[in-house]
Amino acid sequence: MDIEGKRSAGILLHITSLPSEFGIGDLGPEAYEISDEIASSGSVLWQVLPLGPTGYGNSPYAQRSAFAGNEMLISPELLYRNGYLRKEDLLHPDFPSSRVDFQAVTEWKMPRMKRAGWNAYQGKDRDAIEAFREKESYWIEDYALFMVLYEKYNDARWHTVWDRKEGWRDKETLERVRKAMCNDIDVYVAMQYLFSQQMEALKEHANAHGLSLIGDIPIFAGADSADTWSHLNLFKTDAKGRYSAVSGVPPDNFSATGQLWGNPVYDWKKHEEEDFRWWKERIRRCLEMTDILRIDHFRGFDAYYEIKATAKTAEHGVWKKSPGKAFFASLEKDMGKIPIIAEDLGWMTPSVAALRERFGFPGMKIAQFGFSWNEDGTLNTYDDFLPHNYTRSFVAYTGTHDNDTVRGWYEKLSDMDKHNVREYLASPDDDIVWALIRSVMMSNADTAIIPMQDILERGSEARMNYPSTCNNENWTWRMENGSFDEYRISRFSFLSRISGRNGLTAEEARAKRAESR
Repeated sequence: MDIEGKRSAGILLHITSLPSEFGIGDLGPEAYEISDEIASSGSVLWQVLPLGPTGYGNSPYAQRSAFAGNEMLISPELLYRNGYLRKEDLLHPDFPSSRVDFQAVTEWKMPRMKRAGWNAYQGKDRDAIEAFREKESYWIEDYALFMVLYEKYNDARWHTVWDRKEGWRDKETLERVRKAMCNDIDVYVAMQYLFSQQMEALKEHANAHGLSLIGDIPIFAGADSADTWSHLNLFKTDAKGRYSAVSGVPPDNFSATGQLWGNPVYDWKKHEEEDFRWWKERIRRCLEMTDILRIDHFRGFDAYYEIKATAKTAEHGVWKKSPGKAFFASLEKDMGKIPIIAEDLGWMTPSVAALRERFGFPGMKIAQFGFSWNEDGTLNTYDDFLPHNYTRSFVAYTGTHDNDTVRGWYEKLSDMDKHNVREYLASPDDDIVWALIRSVMMSNADTAIIPMQDILERGSEARMNYPSTCNNENWTWRMENGSFDEYRISRFSFLSRISGRNGLTAEEARAKRAESR
């Protein structure tokens, strides 16, 4: 689906947040049920967070691979139905229903996913798995080998703890590992096959019901990832092969010392020499799983904030130019026009806007950002985030995974700020969440996407992430089964209908009305 020029509505809800008896949302029956409910709410878009396997901290934006799928999202129920697991394999401990206990889930689930992978590879799916292996040869062998070694070293970092010959990819050493651990490698390949089968089936189901999936691409690769291990030449390193610089952003509203992400920065010259093949393969892979791509920290394609690898905070970095124009031109030449949403929040420059507009990528607006007030009650310089100021070429949100929920955000405002928000939205306290949703939906932005937490009117306990922190609460929120009930579906459907957000261009909408007369 090309979202440019069409009014559309969508819901932001990550797969891990779905209801499931297995401790974490997955690609099983509940995903199909939610997909149908989202479609019935008048939405034509379902946005998820990055789908890759996560490492320390469980952040989907710190993936162990930019290409692989998260094995924890594979549905045990569907594996059982398809004969990869036995009924007794589904017996599980009592997991919390409103949170993901990642450690408990991983300890229970990973052995069963491996068992299913082995059963698939040793059974009727072997030829299909080998065909998948060939199709995904650019990344899958490296990923499977990386994960086998990762387990050998008990999740220790490849660039600091592994044996140097394995960490720095000595050819003979790795060949010996492949031969000795061939069964384990095959199992990881098979698990990726099973993930892809389930993910692509869900996408096909959603598409058949008029719903397009929006995926998410973190712009940087994880320091401790299969990508850096297998393509170290594409990242800036010193003479000893260690990362020489890392990424982040300067001090902003989220953090007084900036955000020190720690991801290694790209050696863009090397990417250009290879005609951006790594990036093109990455986008191709993401489009196998989703229909539209949101690129996190889009400004990194214009310029990125480079910090010395030894720095303790992000306060003293420097901006370096990126070859975004050359990359997107080459991408469009090879793959045609790709529907991309540019996350252009934070401090943007005219050159970032020019890059986004040159290739027709809509930017983002966050309604919460608009309600920042001076002591005299006047608006500050963020008034372009107020919904009535949005122009068409944007995707508008009440908030994202990095924001508090609307309810949690509003409850933390001062009395004066609450008064100003109520005045702007013409709403009482008890309906303030839906008032902001309505304001975003009725805005001029072509696309409006609302987090499920706001539709459910949840408070700060349902916040997905606190930027610049690493704690046991981030990324853990799950919705309760049945909470997206008929009342909320109907209310959102009403807003979708009266705001004309049915995924049609103005011309298509006029033609449809003419046909109905």
